[in-house]
Amino acid sequence: MSLLTWTPAPYIWYTLLGRSGTRLFRRFVMKALRRLLKPIPPSPLPLRVQGRTGCFPHPFIVTLGLLLSVGLGACASGGLPIGSWVVSGAHEAALPTPRSGVTQTAGEAVHRLTTLPTATSLPSPTSIPFTPLSSTPLSPTSLSPSPTPLRCLEQRGRIESGQVRTRLLSQPLVFRVYLPPCYLQDVARRYPVVYLIHGQSFNEDQWDRLGADEAADELIAEGKAPPFMIVMPHDEGVRSQPEEDKFGDAVAQVLVPWIDAHYRTLPDRAYRAVGGVSRGGGWALHIGLSEWKIFGAFGAHSLAIFWNDTPHIKEWLDALPSDKIPRIYLDIGNNDRPEIKESDLWFERLLTQRGIPHEWTLFTGYHEEKYWQKHVKQYLEWYTELW
Repeated sequence: MSLLTWTPAPYIWYTLLGRSGTRLFRRFVMKALRRLLKPIPPSPLPLRVQGRTGCFPHPFIVTLGLLLSVGLGACASGGLPIGSWVVSGAHEAALPTPRSGVTQTAGEAVHRLTTLPTATSLPSPTSIPFTPLSSTPLSPTSLSPSPTPLRCLEQRGRIESGQVRTRLLSQPLVFRVYLPPCYLQDVARRYPVVYLIHGQSFNEDQWDRLGADEAADELIAEGKAPPFMIVMPHDEGVRSQPEEDKFGDAVAQVLVPWIDAHYRTLPDRAYRAVGGVSRGGGWALHIGLSEWKIFGAFGAHSLAIFWNDTPHIKEWLDALPSDKIPRIYLDIGNNDRPEIKESDLWFERLLTQRGIPHEWTLFTGYHEEKYWQKHVKQYLEWYTELW
């Protein structure tokens, strides 16, 4: 708070100027003060008055005006000024002209009022009527699904695993089954079957690793083969011969009937083939000739004939009815092992000598999975070409 205390000597003015001179001097001073104290822009320096804050003219001008007005006012009507004066606040004329939205009085701070719009000044909300899209309710029949049956769009088949027990083998006969695309959806359809046997020291997943299922998917999608199944049994034997290893009998007499009973196959020899690689090719020849009533075709890839079968092959060929000779396919790599190549060539010459139709191909390659994998699609195309 700015506080000025001043104790004047009034009699000095009266003695020097007299009553009339004092009045004239006071009028002169007041006129000068009015000019000096015209409203000016508020000072940036705040002046705290009685605990309130406002903007007033410069403090020097206010102080000068107070000194002169107090000193001269003391001489009015011949009275002497009394004691000391305590001044607080500012002269009303010194306050700036109130601006719009501002309330202001002498001795008070300036308070800016924010004018809020009244309720009537706010725009009233306009009601928008709701119009339904359709006044006709939907009938339950309009929401029912289309009766048109959906076409199966599967592009890939599936692999299942299983096993059957038989007294012919010491262990259960384990196998894999490839089911073509849409097998589960097209429940009215039946399928031809190819039985593929792995090579020595491998198991039932070899043909899967060679890409038989992918090749079958491609052939079916390309229209080069009808949908068909593949059964891949596991041969537990390694170096055993058919006389002591009843795997061939188990396939023909146990596995084939079981597959026909549990899957939608075409149970006819014309729609059933057997094939294999290496030792599996030897099994395919053994089963295809000895069980010709069950299989209408067999293929031997890199054929390794069982030496115990050598004396029986001629007998099986002689026993074949002329109208029941199975379709036969043979192939081998030009760099295959000599004993395997000799075995394959011996059987091919035997077929040629007897005038039995067959297909034999010599490819470039070795006795290895890379060779069989390269030709797996060609094998399957041959098996299925009459289906």
